[in-house]
Amino acid sequence: MGENNRRKILVAVDESNESTYALSWCLKNLVSVQNSNDTLILLFAKTPVAVHTAMDSSGYMFTSNIIASMEKYGKEVAEHVMHKAKQVCKDLNDHVTVEIVVEHGDPRDVICEVAERLKVDILVMGSHGYGAIKRAFLGSVSNHCAQKVKCPVLIVKKPKSNAADH
Repeated sequence: MGENNRRKILVAVDESNESTYALSWCLKNLVSVQNSNDTLILLFAKTPVAVHTAMDSSGYMFTSNIIASMEKYGKEVAEHVMHKAKQVCKDLNDHVTVEIVVEHGDPRDVICEVAERLKVDILVMGSHGYGAIKRAFLGSVSNHCAQKVKCPVLIVKKPKSNAADH
């Protein structure tokens, strides 16, 4: 690749081990540190706090203190995720630019929107490996993004350990 052919690689990160594994895999197998001009964009989608002004079924109402605590926790999670991701990237040389993006919203929508807005060349995501039932209820973020984004999508599955996983 010539100097003008910078690749933009978007890596969706969250607090999971699968996400960290996908980032590490990307660095080992996709980002060429030898003469690269790649831009690695680390994206964390911060799910907004669901605020209900009406009382829930048990008669409790979220107070502003609870809402503030939940928002503070969300900020701390984002900071922790990005710190962990930056640690994974710490050995990259100066030829690879690392950018941090934190957006608010449903991860499915945020990842697709950012991939489109930044015109990335590839999207890298970890797979949580949910079973069929859990995936039916939660939905697969990686599957949703693979269907929606226009660029290639690389879904990295973390190998199952041979320990007591059964």
